[in-house]
Parts: sequence; structure tokens; C-alpha cells
Amino acid sequence: MDAYATAPQVYAAGLIFARLGAMMMLMPGVGDGSVPARVRLAFAFLFALMMFPVLGGEVGPVPATNGEMFGQILREVLIGLMIGTILRTMLGALGIAGEIVSIQSTLAFSQTTNPGQAQPSTSLSTFLTVMGVALIMAADLHHMFLAAIISSYRLFPFGGDLPVGDAAQLAVQTTAQAFALGLQLAAPVVVFSLIFNIAAGLVGRVMPQFQIFFVATPLLVLGSLAIFALSLGVLGMVWLDHYRDLIGTFL
Repeated sequence: MDAYATAPQVYAAGLIFARLGAMMMLMPGVGDGSVPARVRLAFAFLFALMMFPVLGGEVGPVPATNGEMFGQILREVLIGLMIGTILRTMLGALGIAGEIVSIQSTLAFSQTTNPGQAQPSTSLSTFLTVMGVALIMAADLHHMFLAAIISSYRLFPFGGDLPVGDAAQLAVQTTAQAFALGLQLAAPVVVFSLIFNIAAGLVGRVMPQFQIFFVATPLLVLGSLAIFALSLGVLGMVWLDHYRDLIGTFL
């Protein structure tokens, strides 16, 4: 080992890889379920080698016992999982919006495979999730991802205490914000569906013999999809602004 790298260097590179690998497994885009795990780990390994000359000097000496060493590695993995999960949670706001729109437009039965989650979800939810990843790449937010990774070592330096309380509070706030944002993004379709269903109910009460189901369902689907298409640009920009603000909390 000493012919290529000393034990402290291997230990420092391992700690850097532990945090980076955990983040890369969950980060939007790179950490999608459609990306093979080997590709994600290879990218994290290469990124760790690039970051070693910058961050290697901040790692302390090799712990005297194996328990302390595994404790430091576990701490770095938990920090990486915390950051990656929070970034993934905000991406779920688009999935929530797609689910709400699908329910309101009676298209919830249409299921497709979501490449980000590697499991079936509604077609509109899958579409919005893929659109969110595309917007991240088009707006160069993946560059902010890399900057946030580097800044995480300033916020959570090596050997410090594990910020359990702050991480839990941030996770709760991000989850609540994602649900609220998902409902806000789907609000135009929700309002249209509410008004349309009330109007259809009134017509059904006034004209009981009128086949309201066969007439209202196609109109509800067409109207919901039309409003969804018209609001798609604003929806994407609003979500992108919230996502940029979330990444800014780690910079």
C-alpha cells in the first residue's frame, strides 16, 4: 500500500467516497433508478479521486481503533444520505402534482414505469418527473449539485458531531414544502375539476334523464389536459425556482 498511497491517504479518500457515494445514489439525474448502480458508484469514485487533493488535508489522523473508524465512515454515509434524500424529496413535488392531476382528470388508471423511481406511477407523474430532471440539466443546476457537495464539507466538517436534530427539521420542512408545492402546481386543474364537477352535478339534478357520465367524462379529460398543457411552462419554472432555492441552502 505504501508504494502507491499511505494509510492516512487511503483513509481520507475512503471518507470522501463514503459521503459522495451516498449522495450519488440518491441525487436526481445521476441517482435515478434507471442508471445502473455501478455507473453511479464509478462516477462517485472518480469524483472522490478528484476531490481528494482539495479535501484530503482536512481529514484527521487514522483512528486508533476499528470502532472509531467505522463510526466516522457511518457518519459520512449518513450525511450523504441526508443531503441526497432532501434533494430527491423536492423532486417528488412534481410527482405529487402529477398524481393529483391524474386523479382529478380521471387518468389515474394510466400507469407507466417511472425511470426515476424504477416502479410504476401515473403517466402524468412520470412525465413531470422526467421533465424535472431535464430542467435540472438544461438550467445547469447539476453544477450547483457539485458546488453543494463541496460546500457540505464546510457545513459538516470531518470529525464533527452528526447534526441529527437539524437534519430531521430540514427533512420535515422539505417534505411539507414538497407536498404544498405539488398541490400548488396542480391547482389550475384542481380548480377546473371542482367547478366542472359542480356544474355537472347541477345538470344531473336538473335533468335526471341526461346521461351525464358519458358526456362529462370526455369533457373533463380534455379540459384537464388542456389546462395542464397551458400551465406546463409556468409549472416548470415555479418548481425550478424552488429547487434552486433548496440547493442554495447547502452553498
